[in-house]
Amino acid sequence: MNLTPYKKVFALPGVTALILVGSAARFPIAAAGMTMLFHVRDTLGRNYFEAGLVAAVLTIGVAVGSTVTGRIIDKVGLRPVIAVTTATATLFWVSATVLPYQVLLIVAFPAGLLSLPAFSAIRQGLAAMVPADMRRTAYSLDSMGVEVAFIIAPAAAIFVAGQNSRVAMVGVAALITISGTLLFRLNPPTKSAAELAEMAGQARPPRKVWLRGPMVAMLIGAVAATVALGGSEVSMVALLTKHGQAAQAGIVLGLWAAFSLIGGFVYGAIHREVHPLLLLGGMCAMLLPVALATNWWFMVLATVPPGLLCAPALASMVDRVSRIVPPAVRGEAMGLHGSAITIGGAIGAPAVGAVIDGFGPEWGFVAAGGAGVVIAVIGLVLMTFWRGPAGQAQPTAAVQDALAKPGDVLPEAA
Repeated sequence: MNLTPYKKVFALPGVTALILVGSAARFPIAAAGMTMLFHVRDTLGRNYFEAGLVAAVLTIGVAVGSTVTGRIIDKVGLRPVIAVTTATATLFWVSATVLPYQVLLIVAFPAGLLSLPAFSAIRQGLAAMVPADMRRTAYSLDSMGVEVAFIIAPAAAIFVAGQNSRVAMVGVAALITISGTLLFRLNPPTKSAAELAEMAGQARPPRKVWLRGPMVAMLIGAVAATVALGGSEVSMVALLTKHGQAAQAGIVLGLWAAFSLIGGFVYGAIHREVHPLLLLGGMCAMLLPVALATNWWFMVLATVPPGLLCAPALASMVDRVSRIVPPAVRGEAMGLHGSAITIGGAIGAPAVGAVIDGFGPEWGFVAAGGAGVVIAVIGLVLMTFWRGPAGQAQPTAAVQDALAKPGDVLPEAA
């Protein structure tokens, strides 16, 4: 395998540090859900519904805050946002150790609203520091870092919170403080020098210029991807439980994540770009045969093809978003994409879980995979036919190049 693309990315000034800090910043995010679940259920003595309600309110806050903070970053820069969100997020997780349930439920939304924008900050930094033709490799590395965080952090949170949830919550607060401080000191740029020069004297582009077919397609694709991933994990556990092999669920899910890591590594090394929605549609279509698994090793084999496409699908969407919007609104666009990821992750498991309850675990894969295929097709249609209102301002030259890149599988409307 040709590792030259990775060597070129790591050779860029500041990129290695940004990727390492970005990976570390995802650990508290990945640990937060399980930590809060154990705290509300075990320490506060509440049920799963009440624990899920806090998580839902927190998630809604994160979804709204991701777009808001992205827009603020576009206007005032990264450091002020990192300083405020690091302080507020740390305060929330420390104070949550002593808050009663009713108060915790009330403060969950503003806490989510002011959560550390690690995803959008790192991805904006990579867009500014890495040339467009190398970003696919950079975002593949970022996606692999996310995978590692979401493999290790939830398991660690379960272990620590199972002993003492308050210790786990303080641990999440400490990780937020450390990663936020590192991001503040690193202060990655959100625009390149060339982009700043191009933006000089220009008004901020209105949403009607960039929030149209190509961008909307990436947003609904992000929702579909995380719905499919969250729903498929629930379906795997449910199907293994049906066949009396629930104890092997950890092995299957661990290997599923490992396949995604491998796929992301390979995708970052290849030269030709594959359309994000084709990767999404392929991943979701390949989830359907997993429903036929009757034992854990059959399921492992069946998850190889969709697993290999998981990280590439997510990384390619981020790459595409970074190139199809004007640099002046990249923060807001990345924030919207982060909101889409958050929304999909929040609704995937319960929505597919309802299908499983009603029709059986096999139909969970049909729901998760089938919905993803349908949305991928809808996205391709949007990218082809939604051209935006006549007479609108034109995107920058770099954005036009991204929209009309000849190497794409499908042409995008500019």
